[in-house]
Amino acid sequence: MINEAKPTSRNALYRISQLMGFLLGARFFVTVLLTFALYVSTFFLFNREESLRNFVFDYKVHAIIICSVLSILAGGIINRFYDKEKDHLVKPFRSRLQNFLKEKYFLTAYVVLNTLSLGLAFFVSYRVFIFFLIYQFLMWFYSHKLSKIIVLNNFTFVSLTLYPFFGMLIYYQTFSLKILFLAIFLFLMLFMIDIIKDTLTKNADKMFGYNTLPNQLGFQNTRSILLILLVITFSIAVILSIGIGFRNIMAWYFLLTSAVLAGTVYMLFRNQKNDKFKSLNLLRLWIFFGILAMLLDGIFHKYPWLM
Repeated sequence: MINEAKPTSRNALYRISQLMGFLLGARFFVTVLLTFALYVSTFFLFNREESLRNFVFDYKVHAIIICSVLSILAGGIINRFYDKEKDHLVKPFRSRLQNFLKEKYFLTAYVVLNTLSLGLAFFVSYRVFIFFLIYQFLMWFYSHKLSKIIVLNNFTFVSLTLYPFFGMLIYYQTFSLKILFLAIFLFLMLFMIDIIKDTLTKNADKMFGYNTLPNQLGFQNTRSILLILLVITFSIAVILSIGIGFRNIMAWYFLLTSAVLAGTVYMLFRNQKNDKFKSLNLLRLWIFFGILAMLLDGIFHKYPWLM
């Protein structure tokens, strides 16, 4: 009985490893965060006038978000396919887990996820179908070619991250100066995160032919570019905090952004062990806090009786 139990437990552990390998390969946990951000921004930013009941029963909105999720998962898989050699060096633990699953299963999942996304998009409308067809093509093209071209790789990666939010903006047609500045702020934050990430993978990028700012210009020049971007981001944050008004939670979030940016500058110029990693995670965490701030701000304005 004991000998029978051991193979069963090993088999269960192997299956769990396969599942975790697939989830990490598809960047499932990042996708969950993006899904949460899509719902929060859609209801509390792009769609401030609609009631919760109408939003819940608007099947087109949920279909578009599901299409986004499926496409993002597929994009994670195809990006992993092209970056797997570099990931073996940069992310050894993740790569080891992904090796539990054969390559054909990843590629099959990529095709299935994209097909499901396009099928659901076509059900909504042919415009939505074209929108996601372009999205899927751009994600493949980024992984295949653009990820190795200096600056364009950072620009494309950030643009593809924001692409689903742009889709919801078009759907509700809620164009405003506030949304424009919010988009610029988020774009700059993600752009800086991607550049800092490149400084951490500098050696691996150089080895596998990825032309990044740290590889081509060196860390000192890259840091100067980051400083300029941080100053611009700070200016946008100040404009947003004043424009939104300090009765709003989001205004205080943008005001506190100045402290986060100052901390990032300090760590980048101190440049001690793990400072780049700390600054990267600080900016990532601050974006997550921004999503929570938007959620609380939206609840406060739509349902003040709850506060």
